[in-house]
Amino acid sequence: MIYLNFTDLNEEAQERVLANSKEDVKKKYGRELMNYALKHHIEIDQMLDEEEMRNLYSYTYVFNI
Repeated sequence: MIYLNFTDLNEEAQERVLANSKEDVKKKYGRELMNYALKHHIEIDQMLDEEEMRNLYSYTYVFNI
């Protein structure tokens, strides 16, 4: 079995996975993140970037070779 992590992917694949992760975070936690950011005076884009990276660890990568 071959194990890969996010950094082993090419740049195009990394961007695609990050975009998918960002959309997942927006769908799951968008309203909660917005409320938290407003309450604590944090930029929502910064929070989204951090959460999308954390969300990557919940993914299972499957590759067709």
